[in-house]
Amino acid sequence: MLYYERYFKNKGYNFIIGVDEAGRGPLAGPVVAAAVSLKTTRFKNRIDDSKKLSPLQRENAFLEIIEKSYFGIGIVNEKIIDKINILQATRVAMEESILSLLNRLKSKNKSERIHILVDGNVKLDINFPYTNIIRGDSRSKSIACGSILAKVTRDRIMCQYDKVYPQYGFLKHKGYGTKAHKQAIREFGPSLIHRVSFNSV
Repeated sequence: MLYYERYFKNKGYNFIIGVDEAGRGPLAGPVVAAAVSLKTTRFKNRIDDSKKLSPLQRENAFLEIIEKSYFGIGIVNEKIIDKINILQATRVAMEESILSLLNRLKSKNKSERIHILVDGNVKLDINFPYTNIIRGDSRSKSIACGSILAKVTRDRIMCQYDKVYPQYGFLKHKGYGTKAHKQAIREFGPSLIHRVSFNSV
């Protein structure tokens, strides 16, 4: 999973950032993106596409990733998603995560040559070269780490929302359109964190 990192290092880039998101598909809650630049590529925990890991594996990997990387998080809430659509909201979240990471690095060497690896085909409006990688969370360790940070962060947010809106079952489905979730929407109507622009809502 280090082909792209090594390729761009060999091209003269000394700072590689992987970016991924979680939460494009759910009917409720935010979309969350994470940008990650690894301090080391050696991990004790399994690093892979977050969807391939169990919740416990993700939590364990999350703790190790934040110790062994520079990272930034971008969060775009459901109101903005409804206003600008989920594709644009995903782009904004990714850009915010990159800016958050770069702001953390302001005190470090300003001569860094930066290249960004982006999961999927989202086009970013940033002043750095970037490469889109389809299924990047399975092909790049940096993107996989971003996938895990984004997923765990979003899941934690939805677990908090479950305490506010327990009738929807966010603790179980994290806002995705399960049969039980759709039934709850029919029964109780949409909550304040539902994406009203989505058909099922």
